[in-house]
Amino acid sequence: MPPAVASRKPRPNGLRGRRGRRLKRSLVRDPAGLKESWRAVLADLEVEVQEIKRRGNETIVSVMYEDIERGLSEEQLKQLKKTGCIIVRGGVPKKEAAGWLEGLKQYIAANHDKVKDAARTHPGLLKTQAYLLSLWHSSIDTPVSVRTPVSYFDRIRIRQPGPSSFVLGPHIDGGSIERWEDPGLRKCFERILEGGDSWRKHDPFDIAPRLSANQDLYNAPNQCTIFRPWQGWTALSRTSPGEGTLASSRSSRPRQPVVPREHAGMTQALLPHLHPHLRLDETVVPIPTVEPGDQVYWHTDVVHAVEGEHRARANRLSFTSPRCPSQRRSDALYIRDQRETFLKGLPAPDFPGGEGESRFVGRGTSEDVTTVEGRRTLGLEPFSYPPAASEGERRMIDLANNTLGF
Repeated sequence: MPPAVASRKPRPNGLRGRRGRRLKRSLVRDPAGLKESWRAVLADLEVEVQEIKRRGNETIVSVMYEDIERGLSEEQLKQLKKTGCIIVRGGVPKKEAAGWLEGLKQYIAANHDKVKDAARTHPGLLKTQAYLLSLWHSSIDTPVSVRTPVSYFDRIRIRQPGPSSFVLGPHIDGGSIERWEDPGLRKCFERILEGGDSWRKHDPFDIAPRLSANQDLYNAPNQCTIFRPWQGWTALSRTSPGEGTLASSRSSRPRQPVVPREHAGMTQALLPHLHPHLRLDETVVPIPTVEPGDQVYWHTDVVHAVEGEHRARANRLSFTSPRCPSQRRSDALYIRDQRETFLKGLPAPDFPGGEGESRFVGRGTSEDVTTVEGRRTLGLEPFSYPPAASEGERRMIDLANNTLGF
């Protein structure tokens, strides 16, 4: 969550008023074709709604870590690209995840945070995240390397029993009005906006148009500086539906039949009375039970939420573990700055300032990260070219290494 700033850009009132009318007119090239597209999307959505009502969270892809190691089958890939959400089981042994949980308890009691670094650089997480990133693609000359993952420092999630005072309802991260207002981000969905049958050609895994996108035009306090193709977390405790777990909507698989109704500078929230076609009460379903060490990931465009109530008796814990490819220079700059805050024990750049953990006892340091892969993902070692690297990949990795001072 980016820090508050003293001076913000003015926040227009969503897509209302004269400004909104101008923007809407610029979006619609073929009104009749767009209406045809909308009707087709709604019909397709209804089919998906009925399947979700029938199968519930069985629609969420669940695989073993061994499936990731050998590569998902064509059917598994088809389902993942259709739903945008996956559970990877067994990448971290339960005993090791239980050790992380014990370490986290020590951290809370005695300011010991090395467990977070162990989780961020664990081979089971790195390999899973590298595989999921590889599902994104671009042209050969695009300056991006989806095979060069870097870490984005995020939160530890502790969900206490009972209702939550902060209910995170259905929403989409990565901008709201920016999807329509920013030309770069709008380009990601240009097939949808063309009208007719073009929406079926939308490719939610094409990373090229995302590189020039600005998902935060108004310095919102809840936006990330860099683009996260996948968001995810790793369970530290057994968590089942009804225990404050993640909820995801397969019906929101990246077609974006969503009209923004929010003020600028806010997350794209989704509400039943504003987006009735998504049938949120029926389609946003809790994920299946996860065990310690299981990983959960969801595509950046997927509607998700957190259950409002935790009905079990014990806390439920997880690491938030998104992973990003090495892509734009601005992202490399962020990783450089994040590395510096890590070395000093300060909050990452996207988070509120202060002294953070700089005075904590037993704080984790760069010496605690011993593998080359782990050190690279934190910006502590230079990146290397992946096998058969394209020209675009080489340019991006050279730029990232130069930015990081290597």
